[in-house]
Amino acid sequence: MYEALFNNKFTDALVFYFSVLLLLLFSPFLFTWELITTLRSCFQKTENVAGKVVLITGASSGIGELMAYEYAKRGACLAIIAIKEANSRLEEVAERARELGSPDVLFLFADVSKVDECRMFVDDTVKHFGRLDHLVMNAGIGPLYAIDIDVTKFRPVMDINFWGSVYPTQFAIPHLQKTKGKIIVNASSAGLLNLPKGGFYNASKAALISFYDSLRFEVSPTITITILTLGFIQTDFITAKYSTNGVGIRLKNDMGTLYPSMGAKPCAKAIVDGVCKGATSIAEPRFIKALIVVKFLFPELHRIIFDVSLPSDSPTD
Repeated sequence: MYEALFNNKFTDALVFYFSVLLLLLFSPFLFTWELITTLRSCFQKTENVAGKVVLITGASSGIGELMAYEYAKRGACLAIIAIKEANSRLEEVAERARELGSPDVLFLFADVSKVDECRMFVDDTVKHFGRLDHLVMNAGIGPLYAIDIDVTKFRPVMDINFWGSVYPTQFAIPHLQKTKGKIIVNASSAGLLNLPKGGFYNASKAALISFYDSLRFEVSPTITITILTLGFIQTDFITAKYSTNGVGIRLKNDMGTLYPSMGAKPCAKAIVDGVCKGATSIAEPRFIKALIVVKFLFPELHRIIFDVSLPSDSPTD
């Protein structure tokens, strides 16, 4: 019994270290491959989205708003979605998108956590435009928390971040299959890196990554799925509404001093550029990829990195 246990542990360790060694040996090749992929994307044919229909949730501000503008500059027709509380802002986004070149913009108010409202805005979009080409699932909330919390306060996180993407996807798939369209999911690097104090948010984003990675096998190659794993982007995404004692805002600001953030406009442009070139995964800023590698190969090092990142005077209650 003990001999078998020892052999199993020894075998596991041997395979692990052998795999790490292989990775280190092939790292120059992997680096070269990444470089070649980047250079090739510069010359890769870009999808012409002029006249195509793009539906974007969470489009009244942040990355969703800026992606709408990027698509508008390329001549795409837009259906932009936001909650009713953002109605005046959404009208402004629609008007700006028209000024930037979108031939037609439909703006709708809906709560993505409600399945009937998701069915409604997908149906209304197809009824208005007659088709659907890109579905951008961007709506989300970014709660972070202190140690002493009422966990029921965070139920909306999964309702909005996970189900708020899955519901529209289900209703949009039949239409996307007709146009050989694309699904773009803002899943966040937090779903892989496990941001401190972000357990509920991290879990919702990890669920997105797992779901859409699995969905690829069911809809490919007819529908292309692009998963976004973004790092710290300079938006107003993390708000006090779903945070305790402002922990979310402070953590974003404090950790942003150690981990460089990226401007929202260049991020939105990089996303739309990547999507139009057929990318199936987009990580911005690019250094996020390195952190993801560290997380899965050296979890203890990953933990130490985030321990160092946390400000010592962060509130805990």
